[in-house]
Amino acid sequence: MRIAVIGQSVFGLEVYKELRKEGHTIVGVFTIPDKDGKADPLGAEAEKDGVNVFKFPRWRLKGKGIPEVVQVYKATGAELNVMPFCSQFIPMEVIDHPAHVGGCLDKRMDVGLLYPLHGFDNRTLIHGDKKGGFTCDVEPDDTVNTIYKRFLFPEGVKGTVDAVRLIAAGNAPKIVQPEEGATYEGIQKKDNAKIDWNQSAQVLHNWIRGNDKVPGAWAEVDGQKVTFYGSSLLDSGATAIGQPLEIPGASQPGLVSKAGLMLFGNDGKALLVKNLQFEDGKMIAAARYFSSGSSASVELTEEEKTFAEQMRGVWKSILTNVDAIEDSTDFFKSGAASMDVVRLVEEVKLRASGCQLQNEDVYMNTTFQDFIQMCVKKLRGEDDEEELVVDYVEKNINNMTIRMPHQLFVNGEFVDAEGGKTYKTINPTDGTAICDVSLAQASDVDRAVAAAKEAFEEGEWGKINPRDRGRLLYKLADLMEEHQEELATIESMDSGAVYTLALKTHVGMSIQTFRYFAGWCDKIQGCTIPINQARPNRNLTFTKKEPIGVCAIVIPWNYPLMMLAWKTAACLAAGNTVVLKPAQVTPLTAMKFAELAARAGFPKGVINILPGSGALVGQRLSDHPDVRKLGFTGSTEIGKHIMKSCAVSNVKKVSLELGGKSPLIIFSDCDMDKAVRMGLSAVFFNKGENCIAAGRLFVEENIHDQYVKRVVEEVKKMKIGDPLDRSTDHGPQNHKAHLDKLVEYCQTGVREGATLVCGGKQVSRPGFFFEPTIFTDVQDHMFIAIEESFGPVMILSKFKSGDVDEVLRRANATEYGLASGVFTRDISKALYVSEKLNAGTVFVNTYNKTDVAAPFGGFKQSGFGKDLGKTC
Repeated sequence: MRIAVIGQSVFGLEVYKELRKEGHTIVGVFTIPDKDGKADPLGAEAEKDGVNVFKFPRWRLKGKGIPEVVQVYKATGAELNVMPFCSQFIPMEVIDHPAHVGGCLDKRMDVGLLYPLHGFDNRTLIHGDKKGGFTCDVEPDDTVNTIYKRFLFPEGVKGTVDAVRLIAAGNAPKIVQPEEGATYEGIQKKDNAKIDWNQSAQVLHNWIRGNDKVPGAWAEVDGQKVTFYGSSLLDSGATAIGQPLEIPGASQPGLVSKAGLMLFGNDGKALLVKNLQFEDGKMIAAARYFSSGSSASVELTEEEKTFAEQMRGVWKSILTNVDAIEDSTDFFKSGAASMDVVRLVEEVKLRASGCQLQNEDVYMNTTFQDFIQMCVKKLRGEDDEEELVVDYVEKNINNMTIRMPHQLFVNGEFVDAEGGKTYKTINPTDGTAICDVSLAQASDVDRAVAAAKEAFEEGEWGKINPRDRGRLLYKLADLMEEHQEELATIESMDSGAVYTLALKTHVGMSIQTFRYFAGWCDKIQGCTIPINQARPNRNLTFTKKEPIGVCAIVIPWNYPLMMLAWKTAACLAAGNTVVLKPAQVTPLTAMKFAELAARAGFPKGVINILPGSGALVGQRLSDHPDVRKLGFTGSTEIGKHIMKSCAVSNVKKVSLELGGKSPLIIFSDCDMDKAVRMGLSAVFFNKGENCIAAGRLFVEENIHDQYVKRVVEEVKKMKIGDPLDRSTDHGPQNHKAHLDKLVEYCQTGVREGATLVCGGKQVSRPGFFFEPTIFTDVQDHMFIAIEESFGPVMILSKFKSGDVDEVLRRANATEYGLASGVFTRDISKALYVSEKLNAGTVFVNTYNKTDVAAPFGGFKQSGFGKDLGKTC
């Protein structure tokens, strides 16, 4: 059919494109005139396609069609009018002209005729309808905007095209809207959108979201009209700590908290509003009501007024295209570029040496009024960053004084957990308590996630450029290096890691990780994709890699700081925000890290640390609807549970590093000295508390006895003792429950018939020390051959000489696949074995050699997703 498309906007554009795909001839596109030199999307697309485009400012004058306009329209010879998102008044002589009369397919009209009750406007939400239109479920916190994006837009396009298809086929029914059940209420106006506070929280919530974004529900606060946006109902009994805000007519004062503005209905229940807009058009996060100068601007002194006028002249000299610099003039919307920012910062320095601006200050204060207010506050010293308040636990240990934070870190502050709940973290060297640590509750998780979400969506973090993100990560790495000995001492005391290993690996690799990912910040790139439709329509397809939002991280206790670094650095480099739960038994380096991150200048809410139980904190993070990804390192059993919770909650992305039983195959043609040395490291590194530890060694039978003799000799030389003693080789296990598990593990091996060559018992001294242990004659069916010990237990099995495929079958006969290793001088054999081993990492003639540039992750039930390396 020959179709005239009369409409505008992206909706009109999508309908237009679908009609062309259907094979219809578009004889003319009638859209609105260009605005600020920019064409409407519908018109711009049609012009590219060579379709006649008409941009009449109006079709009627004094109720009658303008003859010249009507004549142009009739000359197109349209058989059908399709009017997607038409905002102009179209004369009836145009509507009635086509052969197919009644072809008006505006989504709000013909489609709307089928909607029950309130159709689909603000009233759907204001009246609390559970259904909108004929198929759309209304969610509790929906606004017209969210429903439009989720339902009205795609269904409107589809419905319009389906209607044209029916008309073209001659099958379009004529449906008369029955008067019964049909209503029409005028579009809500601003004067009518004032909030009546004498209603329940549910009704108030419906009123605010029903008027969001247009016209906006409002009330008088502090003598001016304040409009409320982003309402959500809170759970019954919800509480908040905040600054009271008197609202005339409300049953009780609102509360301005870090989460937003909490409002109360006359039933005592609460709702939360995220954003506020003032009469001058300025919009702020509700949480910033008392800190943003929202209720009243700073009154300027005469000297400050002189400075403001000087800056008005500077703005005018930069924005030469603007007639006059008003308070509302926006620097960037008026055409300023990055070089203009540098010039503006330097101009301020010349006129007020006490006002040292960063480029970011301009980006965050784009209107002239906000810019002047920011400068004045800096000149007065009122914008100084809040001093970080830390309630340290101090200890004189390892020839130094260490200072350890011990509270939750939420939204840039160290705070107590809800109810002041705490627990004791234990030193595994002697079993004594190190200090009390705040024990996070579910409400603390909600606060942290809300802070991370706001930092991502509204805060400075989402606005700074990638290179500045990298600068912050570099600065954090430098601070970690400055505190390297203190971090290693805390790690050693809290986790039992030998100090020299903590210094080199636990802390050293953590620093390397942040530096590595700092370099990635401005190198995350998308790509262009050649597609079939590239010519002759000149279509372009490209990908853009973007941060996903709030990332939850749950880490284990064996490498507390390093596991934090592996996951957090990548999240931050990509522009995400983080809520991290350290292991309950090893929280202290994470808390020290939080302090260093704050001192490095990370904005509030970007990094949040919540020590607490996995069952409560980890579960709430898995279930939380505002968390967009969860990274977990731990047991396979817990990983499965997390994966299920993440799927059920909001299908959040998941990366899992889970259990292992890594095989190490030692062939008779190996370098025996190296195989012994590396074999010992593969098992006993970090007291065996190592996710890639060699869980089972397969030794070729003709060197088996010699190999066992050599490793036993070396194990007996290992010094067990205080991890802070530089000569110690083997420190305590991480905690008492793990020690007890290792004792039971070895008892099971003996019961099943394996030969306990040495070790297998707790060391007779204070603390959680366990003897380095060696088992031989281990058969494939035994418990210790199948299950991971996660401790200093070497499991040795023979394999027949020359039978490569058989030992590979045995090595792969596990549900785990994190790492593996092979020792041989035969390069062909090494490559063959490496290819056949089912593991994320295969070490050849070495072991435990991880690097920040090499991706790390597992196969099978050892998880999926990668840490480290090029993650973009």
